Amino acid sequence: MQALCLINIKPGKTDKVLEALRKKRKLLKEIMPVTGRADICVLLHGSIDEINNMVIDFKKIKDIVSTETLIEVEVNMGW
Repeated sequence: MQALCLINIKPGKTDKVLEALRKKRKLLKEIMPVTGRADICVLLHGSIDEINNMVIDFKKIKDIVSTETLIEVEVNMGW
């Protein structure tokens, strides 16, 4: 299963949060600083429980303000 986690951080803390996220390599496939409603986007790959636990772990990083997790779903488009 894959998920995107959109992360909002405190102003000026991008480098510090990126460094903390890089230490959590188990499920992280890609870490991207982005523009828009989020500051960082993280691609996760694992079971739903592993993804949930990783997002809970993200919230322990003090400079992270909020997260929003988008979980991949399988949809039969009927094409």
